Amino acid sequence: MRIVVQRTTEAAVKIDGEIHGAINRGLVVLVGIETEDTKEDADWLIQKICGLRIFSDEEGKMNLSAQDIKGEFLVISQFTLHASTKKGNRPSYIKAARPEIAIPLYEYFIEELMVKSEAKVATGVFGADMKVSLVNDGPVTIWIDSKNRE
Repeated sequence: MRIVVQRTTEAAVKIDGEIHGAINRGLVVLVGIETEDTKEDADWLIQKICGLRIFSDEEGKMNLSAQDIKGEFLVISQFTLHASTKKGNRPSYIKAARPEIAIPLYEYFIEELMVKSEAKVATGVFGADMKVSLVNDGPVTIWIDSKNRE
């Protein structure tokens, strides 16, 4: 499971021109799921993003987590995080999980993030054509893969 985390002061996702989810200060989390991913991968990533100290403290140092600042989360499914660009110019998505595997794991990720973070968790819709807007604060953007834990 691969995620991209972006620190934001505000973010929203629109579907068919309507706002489906929006947050204020917090994290936008783009989630890509591979066929081999499990709930263990999701749990590890949730723990990681809840404790990730990328918000500034009173001295301006990145010392605080989303939980410390009572931040919110916007979670968006994004199979393109598993694009392979080794051959040619057209990315291959062969590693991305099919919907029958990815949807239950994506839903599990959202539910567990709500429980563990005790924060507002807004979402997109799996497989929908979404328009995501955000103010990337910093900018701070971090890529985390559950297969690279060491």
